[in-house]
Amino acid sequence: MYSVLQKIIGTILFSVSIFLASVSLWSGLNTMVLQTPAFMPRESIAPQKTVQYHAKELGVTGKGKSTPSSLYANGACLLDADSGRVLFQKNADKKLPMASTTKIMTCIIALEQGNLKDTVTFSSYAASMPDVQLNARSGESFLLKDLLYSLMLESHNDTAVAIAEHIGGSVEGFAEKMNQKAAELGLTNTHFVTPNGLDADGHYTTAKELCLIAAYAVQNETFCKIIRTKSHSFSSKNKRRTFRATNKDAFLTSYSGAIGIKTGFTGDAGYCFCGAARRNGITLISSVLASGWPPHKTYKWADTRKLMNYGFANFTNATLPEAPTLEKLPVYGGQETIMRLKRSKPATETKLLLTGTDTLKIEYDLPESITAPIRAGDIIGYENYYLNDTQLQSVPLAAAHAVREVDPPYMLKLISNLFCFHVLA
Repeated sequence: MYSVLQKIIGTILFSVSIFLASVSLWSGLNTMVLQTPAFMPRESIAPQKTVQYHAKELGVTGKGKSTPSSLYANGACLLDADSGRVLFQKNADKKLPMASTTKIMTCIIALEQGNLKDTVTFSSYAASMPDVQLNARSGESFLLKDLLYSLMLESHNDTAVAIAEHIGGSVEGFAEKMNQKAAELGLTNTHFVTPNGLDADGHYTTAKELCLIAAYAVQNETFCKIIRTKSHSFSSKNKRRTFRATNKDAFLTSYSGAIGIKTGFTGDAGYCFCGAARRNGITLISSVLASGWPPHKTYKWADTRKLMNYGFANFTNATLPEAPTLEKLPVYGGQETIMRLKRSKPATETKLLLTGTDTLKIEYDLPESITAPIRAGDIIGYENYYLNDTQLQSVPLAAAHAVREVDPPYMLKLISNLFCFHVLA
């Protein structure tokens, strides 16, 4: 009897001491709580490892060949249209005038902000533009749909201004819309002054950003239909005059898989071309700026073929591997000692355009442990995908469930359980 009573009193004293200790911990000794074995992870958890794949492991065979050489262009770029990855560049970030390749942006803004059935009337200013011209007369009206063929197939400068005045109220107003669109596309080295690309101070882009504009434009079905049309006949609204626009893009008919896009030339810009081609599920965008001056009109075609041939010969579509299993994280000071992770969104890239020498790497930006409290959905770290040394995407990793911190009610529950255990023992 005495030994039982002694055992009960000992248990009570032990429980009271634990309770007093817990109170003192909440008075400023939280670190001790975190280091108390009862509130530390009780299983060994390996940190999330970096995962690396070589191109051959993803089904890409062969080695990458040497890059295109002896390009005439001052600035050049080859881009994967689907991922935005630069596959080749030469002075690709150098600001250069781009002549009538400007009209790619003019066309896409007209398609997005205008109506193909709109009536566009030429002002005297629009009609005064230098060659190349539709030779529309001041006051003459046309459907916007027809003028887009005039703009992209024949590269008429007067048509570009008429469209700009119709959509933007003035050339200046339209240029503002062009620059707003450039900003939306994340372009930082592009600035528009004119809708037709005639030489003007402050009117420039880069080979890379011109490719990005074109990659955006070819997502528009109407844009692609226009640039692939061989010829288009139309009349003025009053039916008094008939016109015929013929596609001047020689690349479209001379290269297998060509989609087109746009030529350009001015005295300052030289010969320019931005092209697109698609083969075997791969869409490439190329641009060449300042690719010679008269009489070397064919340099731009030679440069474009070299870029496209290099891209199609050396790159293959590879499927992104299944995402690795996410490890758990240790939790300190929590009512649970481990926390599961989940991806807050799926990886956006499902396929990659790779050459035989490429490497895909998945790295994790995660803490070694985490301290409670934790809410479900809290972003804990990131899963970062790299192609060689270039980051492709970053997937946020979140807490899959909540973990409450150790608090007085939880401590009392532990003490109660402990008391019952000692009594029953």
